[in-house]
Amino acid sequence: MPAAVRSDLAAAWARVAELAERRGQDPAHVLAVERLGHLSGVEPARIHRVLAGTAAELPLYERVHQRFLRLRATRRDKHGRPWPLAAIAEDFDAPGASLGPLNAGTGLLRLGHAAGVQRFFGVYAGFLLADSKSAVERALATAGAGPAGGPTGGADNLEHLSYLTGITPHAIRLTLDGDPPRLPLKEQVRERFEHLRRTRPREDGQPHSLTAIAGSFDATGQSLTRLARGEGLPNLAAAAGIQRFYGVESGFLLADDTEALTAALGGIEGELRSAERPAENPMLAVMRAHDVRSIVTRAGKLSPGGWKSLADHLDDLLAREGQLGRPAAPAARRADGRAAACPRAEDHTADGRAGKDRPGAGERTAHATPAEGEAP
Repeated sequence: MPAAVRSDLAAAWARVAELAERRGQDPAHVLAVERLGHLSGVEPARIHRVLAGTAAELPLYERVHQRFLRLRATRRDKHGRPWPLAAIAEDFDAPGASLGPLNAGTGLLRLGHAAGVQRFFGVYAGFLLADSKSAVERALATAGAGPAGGPTGGADNLEHLSYLTGITPHAIRLTLDGDPPRLPLKEQVRERFEHLRRTRPREDGQPHSLTAIAGSFDATGQSLTRLARGEGLPNLAAAAGIQRFYGVESGFLLADDTEALTAALGGIEGELRSAERPAENPMLAVMRAHDVRSIVTRAGKLSPGGWKSLADHLDDLLAREGQLGRPAAPAARRADGRAAACPRAEDHTADGRAGKDRPGAGERTAHATPAEGEAP
C-alpha cells in the first residue's frame, strides 16, 4: 500500500498509549517493543526505526526467512523447544525437508506452504508477507486501538464487507452464521484475484491488465496467466506484488473467510467506536448477534476423555501462538500519569533478541526427530 494512504505510525502509537492509560494500563507495557515484535514478526531492534520511517525495507526472501525464524523462536512446544520442521510441514501434508530452504534463508517457500505455516502457528494470513510498516500498524491495532480512517460503510452492509474481503455476500452470511465455506487454496486465491481486478478497475472502468499488474513487481503478464485461469497458484513474490499493487492487506489472498471477515469488521469497528469505551471483539459481537453457539453445543456432548483431548488441543494451539502461560498486562499506571511518547530510533538500545522462551503444551509425538537440514 502506498505510504501516502497508510495511517501515520506515530499517531497510531499515541492513540494506543492514550487508550491504554484510559483503561488503567501501563502504556510502556502495552507498547513494549518485545510485544510489538511478537505480534508483528518485526525484529524488536527494528521497531523504533520503522516507527521513525528510517528502516530500510528488507528483500522479500530475507523478510520471510526472519519472520519464520521468529515464529519458531517465540512459539515453542511444551518442552520449550522450537517446533521441528517435520511437525510444522506435517500439518499441511508436506515433508519437513520442503521447509529446509526457508529455515536456512536460501529460498522462498511455495504459497500453499506459506498459508500452512501461518495456520500452524495461528498468526494472521499476511504474517510472512507483510512489510515492516504494515506489520507494525497491525500490531499497534492489536495492542489497543485501530488505525484512523479506512473505508466507509456499516457492518450490516454485506456488499461493503464483500468489497473489503473478496468474499461473496452469500459466503459472508454463511460465515457469520458459523458455517464458513471451505475452498481449496487455489480456488480461493483465484477468486480473490478476480475480485480485486473487478472491484478496483482503472480510471476508464476496465480491469487492470495482467501485464500492468505484473510489471509493478518486475514480472511478465504471462506469469499471472495460470492464476487468472484458475490453473495454479502464484509464487510468494507474485502474491506479495499483487496485494501491493491493489493496496490491500498482505494476507488478502491467503486469509480464510473467517479471518478476512474478522479483519474487515475490525476496521469498521475501529472507525465507529468511541475511544472512551472499551471495545468488544467485533467478530464476537457479530457472532453473538447471530446466536452462534455451535462450538459450545458440540462440546457439551463430549465424554470426559473428549474434554481432556479438547483441553490438550487448546493447549497445543495456545503454545503455537505463544500465549500459554503469558502473564496478563499489569493494571498500574505510570507514576507521572503521562502517555508514553513514541520513541525515536536513536533512543533505542535493544539488541533485538527474542523474549524468554515460553513452554507450551500438547506437543505431537510425530515430531520427535528433527527434519533433514534442520539444526537439532
